[in-house]
Amino acid sequence: MNAPPLKFEQLGLIGCGLMGGSFALAMKKAGLVKRVVGYSKSPSTTERARQMGVIDIEAPSALLAVSGADLVLVAVPVSATEATFKAIRHLLTKDTLVMDVGSTKREVIDAARRVLKDQVGVFVPAHPIAGKELAGVENADADLYQGRQVILTPIERTQTVQLEKAAQLWAALGCHVQRMSPEAHDAAYAAVSHLPHMIAFALMNAIAGHEHGKQFLALAGPGFRDFTRIAASDPSVWRDILLSNREELIAQSRQFQRALHAFESAIAAGNPDALEALIDKASQTRSRWRMSAHKPQS
Repeated sequence: MNAPPLKFEQLGLIGCGLMGGSFALAMKKAGLVKRVVGYSKSPSTTERARQMGVIDIEAPSALLAVSGADLVLVAVPVSATEATFKAIRHLLTKDTLVMDVGSTKREVIDAARRVLKDQVGVFVPAHPIAGKELAGVENADADLYQGRQVILTPIERTQTVQLEKAAQLWAALGCHVQRMSPEAHDAAYAAVSHLPHMIAFALMNAIAGHEHGKQFLALAGPGFRDFTRIAASDPSVWRDILLSNREELIAQSRQFQRALHAFESAIAAGNPDALEALIDKASQTRSRWRMSAHKPQS
């Protein structure tokens, strides 16, 4: 983009955990904000964020964190988004840029429409494809978003000026910005994010429920470690994500079950040709993805 660099007077940060805290640190590192006023449901989290330099001022409420802010980031669990919008709507202006970082978009957008109403144009739904297994402000990282994709999912009432401002902001943080419809986003991430997490959770539970599960885990190697890494993700965060995208997730789960059944059938029949063909198809798909994925997109 050739637009002049953005500079925000105040970031109102609602949710000072990993995602919100990392965003605040990234904004500070890039010199894009003068001060950060933060609020979290847990006062100890907000205090810790201030001690770490993630935020400059602790706010006693979400509304007061937004007071005077020209940029607001809602970094709370998806299920808390509607209540957050209700808490802050009275101090939003037509010039305030409001974003979220939720992993699902349709439920968040529906909440924004219900609550923000005529103000919904200032809201730009966003999903940065970044994170860690370890939650909490203690794990906030100024480089968490560097080189990552960010998906913006504007709706028909999203203000063009706010959308362009959001795209410019994320690009300034070193992100590759894409735009999608909320529906396309939720379908895609049900397949490539939400289902893999559910499978990893289920696999760990299956092994833990086996009478020799502890012994099995003691024998696991790097492949198992890498495959199940995401099973260590924050339970409350992923509970909300899976429930908020339930329709797309169930559809993808059934697609996966059909694929798994094909493997089971080939193995049960002792059919080496069919089994090799299934593995070969997967191997080729993965190899092509490895070469083409994660290219910068704008």
